[in-house]
Order: sequence, then structure tokens, then C-alpha cells
Amino acid sequence: MGLFQGHSVTLARVFPYAAIKFVAYEQYRAILMPTRAQETSSKQFVAGSLAGVTSVMFTYPLDLVRVRLAYDVKEAGHKRPTVMDTIRNILKEPAALHRTHAKFKVFNFYRGFLPTVAGMVPYAGVSFWTYHTITQLFRFDPLISPYTRAPLQFDFDPTDDDIDLTPSQQRLLDKPPLKTWAELMCGGLAGLVAQTSSYPLEVIRRRMQVGGLLNPDTFVGFTETTKEIYRLKGFKGFYVGLSIGYIKVVPMVAVSFAVYERMKRLLDI
Repeated sequence: MGLFQGHSVTLARVFPYAAIKFVAYEQYRAILMPTRAQETSSKQFVAGSLAGVTSVMFTYPLDLVRVRLAYDVKEAGHKRPTVMDTIRNILKEPAALHRTHAKFKVFNFYRGFLPTVAGMVPYAGVSFWTYHTITQLFRFDPLISPYTRAPLQFDFDPTDDDIDLTPSQQRLLDKPPLKTWAELMCGGLAGLVAQTSSYPLEVIRRRMQVGGLLNPDTFVGFTETTKEIYRLKGFKGFYVGLSIGYIKVVPMVAVSFAVYERMKRLLDI
């Protein structure tokens, strides 16, 4: 059961996190790129980054509790900490901001928040941008699309310029669906690139999140944590565990984007 410690909190976090991220992305995308002609790589990146930051702002406390539960192992003679035990311990720690904010213990649940936001900007931005770029290639490249696009059965003549298309029919032409394996590949590659680009900040974030567990009487900031990682392991220290991260992130992002696309088609949005 130790391998699943903190799993319940992960499930409680992932539902609102994913929902907020994809809904926010669609909203930011509609603002920045109301038409397909206005789509650019930079706007895709910005929309993805803003969506990632928005989702983190609402779900970060659950992420901190999840990391603490996964890290905090049971000591001999003591029961395994529960979610409530972890929450109480976080509240008892020194303030995670400057001393002038010491009375606001709620900020303890945002320990490591700034590096998380800093990491989410490249992670979410690169993730959505990479996914969009590869899907466009798989959909419209004359050499690749015959193998990656799913066969379509139109109830109208797509070559007739005089026909008035419904919004649903127009979406089908603008974004023809891909085969399942192609959708999964697009998402997996997006996760791979995004994880690589933001992993050093992920390492710093996790070190700060468990800092209160290792040294409950001391708050260590972003700069101190970065220096400590470099002092102990050098540049390689910022990529410790990256291969394990790939094993988790690549299939997770692949399935996430595939389900996202399938649900949009199912709901006709």
C-alpha cells in the first residue's frame, strides 16, 4: 500500500486540475485566437501557459498535501499519517512567507508555489503548443495525414463551395479526427517535450514542498533550495528522476489529450 500513499488526494486534485486547465485553455484560446487564421505558435504557448497557471492556483494546496503524504513514511511505532494529520502539520510549520505574514498560516499550503508557477509556464505552454503543432502535421501534411487521419463519412459534399455548413460540419473540416494511436502519440510527445523543458523547476518545487517535513522549524526559499541542489549534486541534480518522470507523464498526457479530443467530439463542441 505504500506505493499508493497519497493516491486519494491525487484523485481529489486531478479532477478539478484537469477540468480547470482544459476549460481555461479553451477560454484563453477563444480570446487570443477567435478564428483559425489568427492562430500562431506564440499564442498557443501563451494560452497553454495561462491555462496551466490558472489550474495550479486553484489546486495547489491539494498538490502540497499529496506530495507530503507520498513522502512522509511511517516511523516505527507510529501510525501512517492521514490527510488531516498532514494538514495539521502544515499549519503548524513556520510561515511560508516573510515574517510579516506569519499569522496567515494558510500561506503554508502554498509552499513552493512560485517555482510551481514558474515551471507551469513552460510546461503547460510547451505541452499545448507541441500538441497543436503535431496534430496539425498529422491532420494536414500530405505525406503523413493519409496514415494518421481517421476515415470520415460526410453527410454533405465537402467540395461544394455553395453549401452552408453547420458549426459542427465546419469543425469536422477544420479539425478532422485522428486515429487513436495518432492521438495518443501526439499527446505523448507533447508530454515528453514539456516534461524535459520544465523538469529543473519541478525538482526545486518538490524539494521546497517537503522542506517543511525535513526541517519543520526553518523555511527555505527558492534561491536557497536551488543553491543546495547544485551544491549537493551539481547540474545533474536538477534532472534526478527525469526518466521516472517520463514513465509517468508521457502516458498520462497522451491519455489526457486523447480523452479531451474525444469528449469534445462527443459533446459536439
